[in-house]
Amino acid sequence: MNLSDLKNVSIKELKGVGDKNASLFARLGIETVYDLIFYFPRTYKKLPPLTPVSELREGELCAVRLKMADDLYFKKTAHNAVTTVTGFDSTGRVPMTFFRVTYLRSQLKPGSEWVFLGTVKRKGRYFSFEMPEIHKVSEYCESLRSLQPVYSLTKGINSKTIGKYINQSFENYAPFDEDLPEYILKENGFANKSRALSDIHFPIDRDDYLNARNRLSFEEFYQFFKELNEIRKQYTRLKSEYTFIETAEYARFKSQIPYDLTEGQENALKDILEDLSSGFVMNRLIQGDVGCGKTIVAFLSCLLCASNGYQAAFMAPTEVLAAQHFNKFRELNARYGLNLNIAFLSGSSTASSRKETLKELEEGGIDLIVGTHALIEDRVNFNCLALVVTDEQHRFGVLQRDTLSSKGNTPHVLSLSATPIPRTLASVYYTDLQVSVIKDKPASRIKIQTGIRKASERVDGLRFIYSKVREGQQAIVVCPMIESNEDTELSNVLDYASYLKELMPDDIKIGILHGRMKNSEKNRIMQYFANNDINILVSTTVIEVGIDVPNATVILIENAERFGLATLHQLRGRVGRGNLASYCILINGSASEDEVERLNVMLKSDDGFFIAEEDLRLRGPGDLAGVRQSGDMTFKIADIYRDRELFVKAKKYADENA
Repeated sequence: MNLSDLKNVSIKELKGVGDKNASLFARLGIETVYDLIFYFPRTYKKLPPLTPVSELREGELCAVRLKMADDLYFKKTAHNAVTTVTGFDSTGRVPMTFFRVTYLRSQLKPGSEWVFLGTVKRKGRYFSFEMPEIHKVSEYCESLRSLQPVYSLTKGINSKTIGKYINQSFENYAPFDEDLPEYILKENGFANKSRALSDIHFPIDRDDYLNARNRLSFEEFYQFFKELNEIRKQYTRLKSEYTFIETAEYARFKSQIPYDLTEGQENALKDILEDLSSGFVMNRLIQGDVGCGKTIVAFLSCLLCASNGYQAAFMAPTEVLAAQHFNKFRELNARYGLNLNIAFLSGSSTASSRKETLKELEEGGIDLIVGTHALIEDRVNFNCLALVVTDEQHRFGVLQRDTLSSKGNTPHVLSLSATPIPRTLASVYYTDLQVSVIKDKPASRIKIQTGIRKASERVDGLRFIYSKVREGQQAIVVCPMIESNEDTELSNVLDYASYLKELMPDDIKIGILHGRMKNSEKNRIMQYFANNDINILVSTTVIEVGIDVPNATVILIENAERFGLATLHQLRGRVGRGNLASYCILINGSASEDEVERLNVMLKSDDGFFIAEEDLRLRGPGDLAGVRQSGDMTFKIADIYRDRELFVKAKKYADENA
């Protein structure tokens, strides 16, 4: 079966998935069978072998096969439901307690046998369990033969349930059509598509997992380079209808900027001007670290475009970021008397303002329009679109960028990215682009002070945050998870926010932000934070591409060991945007010496390119800690740092087949 066809098959086509389960899956971004199959495990766990009661040890995760006694007791109150029952084997007895579980009276019948998995506690003379997992004996024994997938979860659904429906999907729809040429599979010893997808969810051992991950990562890279090769064909020295000259307005504004541009900014502008005056279509990327001044380079480019009589479009990945750029550009326009007509367009624009903006845009009355994905809608038409700028270009898909470009008669394209990529990989990743790198930062940029603390020292970091908030400043706390689940003790946004609300005085306002929120809600929260209506924002890495909040001076990152160094550097860049001293606190939840060495790179340098090189050097081939590092480029399972050999190999094959 062609996997793409499953994009049109609702998750409710699977037996047992009703409206309730479908709504839970939707919270995870899973609405179709295709979404489910490509919802890869976050990590894996090996279940412990069965242990006799006599060999249980307090504080250890143990599995024990027990027969049910006839003493089950159930009590329900207005706020809780408590079930107690005793299980036994030939070596001893184990009392167990369950909360808010009402169906156990019909399940744990006297004499029935089950496997209970949980952390052993002591209760009087006996070892005990509180809320252990309950498994059928045959299913648990079967599970011991392989690694168990651990998925990112939402309340009401667990990894076992997700695995069950993934299994059903394979039974109903596999085998899947192969997308890679047969000779590539043979030359590299890759498994077929069906086997790789099955093994990434249910590997027997580490080798199965690695083989499946390598095959799927290679395919992602291969398809990526095939798309880039198609785009490169379109942009190969195309003649441009829009030829630029350096105008007086451009030169005047550049000379009036009240600070000196860095060497990197000057070189980038020189590259852009050469492209725009060459007679050929520009397709250039400005790759620069956080805070290097890419935005002013982009604005100068838009001014050059407008002063040549053309239109420019500037697209940002979030509405709040787009609005911030719009306000900044409008302020520059007024302060320096540039006489540009600058407009804003987003999904939340009112019908009347949208209608007026679209009319003026099509008639040529707007010089520069700033917006979000709304700029690529079918009804948006330009009069003479000559320059397209995309901010955080890797956040936009290839088709999105291409759609905006198609609204003009092959306009020039300028992309911005704050994700530093090692030079050894950049030439491969940006195969379709000319690249200008801004490595230096403005002299006024204040260095962010970075420290690493153990989880036991967390409270010191929170005290520091409290002191800064009392001084009128703001803080960000980043957690790797949205909410708690049974498979991990990683910090999560919802519980952490509740904890802070109890810990902090009532007048300190706590906000939450995560990727599962609707765009309108995310925009609202980010705007509140920008307005200082929120003192402490608890967020996932969705804040990585956020807004400039000069008053935000402290960021505390929980479970820092879970993130790639490039992501940590990007997160650190959320503070230090103004003239106040700023701080980054990394909470390391791992005792591994390798993790300590890796995180220490963040103390050595604030150069994103150096950090990316170190990330590349330290990552190694990877382990079972997840299929992909959070925040690393655009891939679902592949990682250009960890899988760099596959990355280069995939480009070679894609080029051969171009």
